[in-house]
Amino acid sequence: MTFQAPWWLLALLAVAAVAALYVLLQLRRAKYAARFTNVALLGSLVPRRAGWRRHTAFALVALGLAALVVSLAVPSTEVRVPRERATVIMAVDVSLSMRATDIDPTRFSAMQTAAKEFVKVLPARINLGLVSFAGSATTLVTPTTDRAGVSTALENLKLAESTAIGDAIFTSLTAIQNYQSSLNSPSQDLPPARIVLLSDGYNTVGRDTTQAVDAARTAQVPVSTIAFGTDYGTLDLDGETVPVPVDRSTLEKIAKDTGGSYSQAASASELQQVYQDLGSQIGFTTEPKDVSPWFVRGGLLFAFLGVLASLLWTNRLL
Repeated sequence: MTFQAPWWLLALLAVAAVAALYVLLQLRRAKYAARFTNVALLGSLVPRRAGWRRHTAFALVALGLAALVVSLAVPSTEVRVPRERATVIMAVDVSLSMRATDIDPTRFSAMQTAAKEFVKVLPARINLGLVSFAGSATTLVTPTTDRAGVSTALENLKLAESTAIGDAIFTSLTAIQNYQSSLNSPSQDLPPARIVLLSDGYNTVGRDTTQAVDAARTAQVPVSTIAFGTDYGTLDLDGETVPVPVDRSTLEKIAKDTGGSYSQAASASELQQVYQDLGSQIGFTTEPKDVSPWFVRGGLLFAFLGVLASLLWTNRLL
């Protein structure tokens, strides 16, 4: 919680001072009572009052005052609101290493299932495009709100040799730029964009990932990466078992350097959760919401209860 006018919180010192004065008066009252040896006379001079009830009533009023003071500071909290528009390119790795079975049934099948889930959870107004990459990168679907087209393209993915992560980022950026150019809008009015890149391997061909990172930073497009698979994945190539571990460090660096998020998924269920979380991040933004009315209501309620309790219990206002 944050405060838009925090200087009003200084008024809490006044509430604290009133509370301190109340405590001081109670101590003086007790000290005054102790001086009397004639209890009967004391009872006639100082009527008996229910101590804990009196203190409770004052505490309620003090809480009410404190809540009203906090409301003056205009407290606000962050709330999620749906994005009205955005552009997302999902870049999926279709290299041969995706045939590894360390994720049931295979990395490739699990990726397809989770990617379709991502298509479902992404808000309808967000434009989604699809890029596949192996030895080269290809734009399969340009940014669109047509989710059926993206799902069909995911269903028809084919595996190929090599992994070109750098080219995948460049191709995704080109797809974003082409779409933004078609909008004929000033640069400051262009919708935000993001690349979601899923890969399980090392960059083996094409442009270097550092060049791609520089290009993404220049375009102000975050690249969120998902390290897909385990360190113990293997692939059977012509009867030979070839290890295909995940290059987590490179994928994490890409995300960090471009302002994206990094996740890792070692199972189909984990990958599906990653996509759901990512869809939530892309599909929603956070904005401050003024919650001072809640403190006003709470303050008035506490003050009313305190006054009412004092009248019922002690026949006095306070």
